[in-house]
Amino acid sequence: MVRFSLYILLMAMVFGTSCKNNEETKFQILRSKELAIKNKVHNKLMDIEKEQGWSLLFDGKTLEGWHLYNKPDSTRFSAWEVQEGTLYCNATDESRIFGDLVTDKEYENYELLFEWQMALRGNGGVFINVQENPKYKATYETGPEYQLLEPEHMDTKTPLKRPGCLWGISPQLNKIEAKSVGEWNTARIIQQEGVIKFYLNGKLTAEEDLTSREWRNKIANSNFKDALGFGKVTKGKIALQNWYFEAWFRNMKIREL
Repeated sequence: MVRFSLYILLMAMVFGTSCKNNEETKFQILRSKELAIKNKVHNKLMDIEKEQGWSLLFDGKTLEGWHLYNKPDSTRFSAWEVQEGTLYCNATDESRIFGDLVTDKEYENYELLFEWQMALRGNGGVFINVQENPKYKATYETGPEYQLLEPEHMDTKTPLKRPGCLWGISPQLNKIEAKSVGEWNTARIIQQEGVIKFYLNGKLTAEEDLTSREWRNKIANSNFKDALGFGKVTKGKIALQNWYFEAWFRNMKIREL
């Protein structure tokens, strides 16, 4: 009987120690994840990324490499500013100069990654292959648009205006919802030899061949049918839309393919 009691006591001690160790392990894992999120470095490239050819489109500190569409050297008093390490569109301050923000450089074959979020019921976009020329008044006259949309916006249920789709041209290839206000979405755009692919939070949302007859037919049957410069080229500038809503971007990086 004594031996049995000692056995029960020993097993209880082992079980207690095991539970304590498991709890400590769980705490360490959760704490590690918490610290990893807290200490994540944004707008920086790792050495391996540099070796792979990535470069930053936004350094987290300045608007270097960007300007307002058709307005060189115009960002100083614009709606675009750097806010706590994000590229922020201050679309509600009427004292600002409004306009879409475009890259100084043109790109043709590339992979673009960025994180974004919109204000409540926000609507915006990222344009590719934008042609900067006085004869065009806006970026959307030439550049196809990757749609940015906060879930509470009324366009969320409109097939050709859903997040991640090619706005006004084609619906999402795979259904996915953008994250709510205050949460970051991840976007990916690839263009190679005229073929573009859009991804939202890891899912393919659009794919088109800009050199194909099918593409030309889609334009002819869209609201862009009278936009003579729209979707005609496979090289141009990247633009961020200044619409009527606040928007934030970070970790914007690109590599040429």
